[in-house]
Amino acid sequence: MLSKKPLLICVVGPTAIGKTALSIKIANFFSTEIISADSRQFFKEMNIGTAVPSTEELASAPHHFIQNKSIFDSYSVGDYERESIALLDQLFKKHPVLVMVGGSGLYLDAAVKGLDTFPKISSEVRELLNKEYEVKGIEALQKELETVDPLYYQKVDMFNHHRLIRALEIYRGTGKPFSSFLNQGAAQRNFETIFVGLTADRSIIYDRINKRVDLMVKQGLIEEARRLYEHKDLNALQTVGYRELFLYFDGSFSLEEAISEIKKNTRRFAKRQGTWFRKNEAIEWFDYKINFKEVIEFIQQKTSD
Repeated sequence: MLSKKPLLICVVGPTAIGKTALSIKIANFFSTEIISADSRQFFKEMNIGTAVPSTEELASAPHHFIQNKSIFDSYSVGDYERESIALLDQLFKKHPVLVMVGGSGLYLDAAVKGLDTFPKISSEVRELLNKEYEVKGIEALQKELETVDPLYYQKVDMFNHHRLIRALEIYRGTGKPFSSFLNQGAAQRNFETIFVGLTADRSIIYDRINKRVDLMVKQGLIEEARRLYEHKDLNALQTVGYRELFLYFDGSFSLEEAISEIKKNTRRFAKRQGTWFRKNEAIEWFDYKINFKEVIEFIQQKTSD
């Protein structure tokens, strides 16, 4: 049984599992609003490749943190923690229940539990790592992180050099793995949280991912990526669905190879999402085809006297 604090219902799970549809149903049931915790959907220039909710979906319930930033903005998970908590405080004055949805476990945890505290590292360490990345490429960073911090290596987006450099910066500066600074204790929040997870057999998740990528291509993903190509080095664009097409534009891949890589890397991303969320024992998992009423019954049971 939960206390009578405001309630945040978090809908989580791997990409393409149906989180958006479920979050809208829950929000409509409680006549409330939705806060996105999907870091790929913050940027207004990225639409098709990030599976932003459709115009109809956005109109069916109030949404926040959807295409509210630009790829040219400097935006971190720390910024999201501050902004999301401020918004939650504001919205809880109107609603006793709110819904948060997304597959970005780090961002969701930042809102619910707060960020972990890391020691300050000399800027020289990061400068050296940046130079190594420029000379040796991302593979050298991946190999070092796998050696010194295999736990974080299993979770991190191994193609995002900013994340790799950050983890190695902490390791080189302290001699301790980045993962050892994680989960140091939750921050105090003035709301209770219920986690609802959607899942399916791996083969089903992978099939849904493959079909979604094919649909994105039909919807104009290649053209969207081409418009963004000149900005390909921006941090916001170091993400699956865009970087593979940038390599196609560079001549490194054929189009067929690029699309195949998008599917493969999205499947890897879904696997990392599963690893991240499985460590949260508070998540109640439901099959992706679950009857919506059963989810509501679970929420009501958790909150009943």
